[in-house]
Amino acid sequence: MRRFAGLLVVPVLLLSTAACGTEDDKDKGSDSISSQGGLPAITEGAKFGEKPTLAKGEGDPPKKLKVEVISEGKGAVLKKGDQAKVNYLGQEWDEKKPFDNSFDRGQPFDVAIGGQGVIQGWQEALKGQKVGSRLEVSIPPDLGYGAQGQGDIKANATLVFVMDIVKGTSVPVSAKGAEVAQDDGDLPKVGVNTDGKAPSVKIPESAAPKKLVSNYVLEGTGPVLTDKDTAVVKYQAYIWKDGKQFDSTYKSDSTVSWPLGQVTVEGLKNGLIGKKAGSRVLLVMPPDQAFGDKEQNGIPKNSTLVFVVDLLTKG
Repeated sequence: MRRFAGLLVVPVLLLSTAACGTEDDKDKGSDSISSQGGLPAITEGAKFGEKPTLAKGEGDPPKKLKVEVISEGKGAVLKKGDQAKVNYLGQEWDEKKPFDNSFDRGQPFDVAIGGQGVIQGWQEALKGQKVGSRLEVSIPPDLGYGAQGQGDIKANATLVFVMDIVKGTSVPVSAKGAEVAQDDGDLPKVGVNTDGKAPSVKIPESAAPKKLVSNYVLEGTGPVLTDKDTAVVKYQAYIWKDGKQFDSTYKSDSTVSWPLGQVTVEGLKNGLIGKKAGSRVLLVMPPDQAFGDKEQNGIPKNSTLVFVVDLLTKG
């Protein structure tokens, strides 16, 4: 499922090195911190909220995940299902310059704890940590990008991150809102349960619609989502023609964070922007709003897709 989910959103974390720091950034003025556990020293910007700089790692990197709490926050402990906002700087163990950081962008990265969208090392490092904490984390290749690497990150690289946990939010288990009549027999019928379990989806035998359908099943009361927002979602996805389900977050009991401006599938982006957080939405996407004439991960070309999305909260 993670392989398919990666087709839906432009990867934001570790997308490029465009935001890397330079030597001119070393003007934070705070004391440096030497790791007590053998991780690279934070040479500048040691305090929570400051953009850090990291020394090159010394010797062989740890073979297992290593998490050092640089400063512990006083906020809630992150647990599975929570939504976190994290500022970060990432660097390879044997390099002197970062490959990416969110401090320069002025926008923390949204992470669904226990969900999808980030490497496993991030998930394991963040779970159980307190909001307001600064962490330094060493992630071995098997919990990072492995033998394939990522962009400018080398194959089998050990990654080092400084992470500031800026915010944590509890996420509802289900969309909840007013039921909206589903009186068009030529469209799929979607269940309205709000217990956190996967809603039923029944696709009719009629011809698929030629234009994008974006209908409320449950209309929530949250803010209207824009292309600047991140939506925390659960979803199911089907092929109209045979009714085959090809993806579901319910199978892994997880959520996904979608920065709506970064969604690559036009039907998802166009169908969800303008909807209210807290809602359940039926999307029917004709090929020109989905994957067009290209086969994707076993989805035949020219397929009409059906998504049922719970917009749990705004990240």
